[in-house]
Amino acid sequence: MDGDRRRSAARPTLEAVAALAGVGRGTVSRVINGSPKVSDRARDAVLEAIEQLGYVPNRAARTLVTQRTDTVALVVSEAHQRVFDEPFFAPAIRGIGSVLSETGLQLIMAMAQTQSEHERLEHFLTGQRVDGALFVSLHGADPLPERLEQHGIPTVLGGRPVGLDPECYVDVDNRAGARQAVNYLVSQGRRRIATIAGSLDMGVGVDRLAGYRDALLATGQTEIVTHGDFSEESGIAGMRRLLAEHPEVDAVFAASDPMALGVIKILKEAGRRVPDDVAVIGFDDSRAGAHSSPALTSVHQPAEAMGRQMARLLVSRIEETPIDHPSVILDTRLVIRESA
Repeated sequence: MDGDRRRSAARPTLEAVAALAGVGRGTVSRVINGSPKVSDRARDAVLEAIEQLGYVPNRAARTLVTQRTDTVALVVSEAHQRVFDEPFFAPAIRGIGSVLSETGLQLIMAMAQTQSEHERLEHFLTGQRVDGALFVSLHGADPLPERLEQHGIPTVLGGRPVGLDPECYVDVDNRAGARQAVNYLVSQGRRRIATIAGSLDMGVGVDRLAGYRDALLATGQTEIVTHGDFSEESGIAGMRRLLAEHPEVDAVFAASDPMALGVIKILKEAGRRVPDDVAVIGFDDSRAGAHSSPALTSVHQPAEAMGRQMARLLVSRIEETPIDHPSVILDTRLVIRESA
């Protein structure tokens, strides 16, 4: 314990830096926090003193001076298991982290589904604990982003939300991606094309269903729609419904790769060959889909690039730099493999 006390006493303080540099404590704070209101001579003296003493600024003290925490929250409105199971989240988080690592901003992750969880999270985030927040997988007209904005906390959303008009968001062209997938199925001679749509309280689910309908409308084919929630389990349940109600189906466009993999599993159980009897296309271009048997044809969405764009927009908002395009839509592309 005596050793700990001696080490603590020997730790250089801001006052020690000021004394060695021959300046006031406020001048040292301004140098540490990057203020331009310091002469070159004073700045050089302070930086030299910091180097000599090995001074490390205290984050809590810095926060009091700058009103900045150097922390950004990533809010995910899903269960923990969904985040680890679905292919979108990992590359998106990787993209966010790659940008923030260049800025010195720290990333914390929070998950909230229920109203009480959202209320606790709102209280936490508005308590001067973060400089900004990123949101992914929003369901419905979630009020939390707007409430944070009202508290002066900038936000950027991943995905166009349903029922909200956000300050900034980044999305992929889900409608065009779905349309391309179904057009490809049509070009392959498929005439009974079904879809298992994603959650319709999310913009991504609405847009992918709209793209399916766009493509079928141009051909005069009849819609065959059932609904899931992007999970493999919902793909399994959806394909069972389709086989029971529409056994003539010869192609399925699933709104996510996990749902598409569930579709293939049920088709195999039913003795249907993929793609000979039923072609299957997913949406994600996930690693699991690429290595499935048969390998899954899927719409590629640039999730990592989406994360990078989200982080860049948020950093710009935090630093109050001009933003030319507060809404960014990234292109998708169809990756053709064995399942269609």
